[in-house]
Amino acid sequence: MNLLFLGTGAGMPGKLRNVTSVSLKMLEERKAIWLFDCGEATQHQILHTSLKPGKIEKIFITHLHGDHIYGLPGFLGSRSFQGGNTELTVYGPKGIREFIEVSLKVSETHLQYPLIIKEIDEGIIFEDHQFIVESKLLDHAVLSFGYRIVEKDKIGTLDAIKLQKEGISPGPIYAKLKNGEVVELEDGRILNGSDYVGPDQKGKVITILGDTRSCDNAIKLAKDADILVHEATFSEDSEEMAYNYFHSTTKQAATIAKEANVKLLCLTHISSRYGKEDSEKLLEEAKNVFSNSIIAYDFLEVPI
Repeated sequence: MNLLFLGTGAGMPGKLRNVTSVSLKMLEERKAIWLFDCGEATQHQILHTSLKPGKIEKIFITHLHGDHIYGLPGFLGSRSFQGGNTELTVYGPKGIREFIEVSLKVSETHLQYPLIIKEIDEGIIFEDHQFIVESKLLDHAVLSFGYRIVEKDKIGTLDAIKLQKEGISPGPIYAKLKNGEVVELEDGRILNGSDYVGPDQKGKVITILGDTRSCDNAIKLAKDADILVHEATFSEDSEEMAYNYFHSTTKQAATIAKEANVKLLCLTHISSRYGKEDSEKLLEEAKNVFSNSIIAYDFLEVPI
């Protein structure tokens, strides 16, 4: 899995950063991509990457401010125009259905694929055999959610070398042993799959938060995560301004990462008041609290 940042700015597009959107590439795991927020011109950003709109199967919207949703109608239409025909599900706060349906209706945009819209609340909003997605409310001026994406543990690796040393050739029996079954061979030997499969591989945890002040739910969502994507709209010396505008500073984001015991912090949603020359200072502010911090920039790709 990889995170690819499509937009890392706050409020409105700037020359350095477009507005918010990040993609979770799961091409090996499920041959699909998930998108988190879809700010204005997200589809333009996608044109500069290898992402295929038809591969995007889910879009998670954190909140309904324009810099997080204004690119959604255009993307939905373009996905259809480009031949996308597979089902797409959009998750988001109450109001996301009206925004999408009115946008598509007044522009007479007719999608050629099934579109499912789910207005969410706190709790488990998605689960299948591979992943669980949990949402919690954050502290922002409007309803704003954070998402915790948990990859379920995977069965350990089958020790094929050990099997071959015991004279057992590859075949259907390998699949049964991989599944932990007990198998009887033609020569009477009984094999227990648990003797040939390594320990389960721990699944990854990714936390992607919407706009927020520091809050307990941010820590809960980020607990022991492999990667935390947290807004850092302001520098540490603008804490009062951050509070008044329901946002976070670099230092506050790093404090959340430290308290949650995450492995890596990615700072994003950087105000356009900060130029390229300010990035080193902003990063230093975070690293003073949580050393394993990075600042995301448009088209940064981070392996998980």
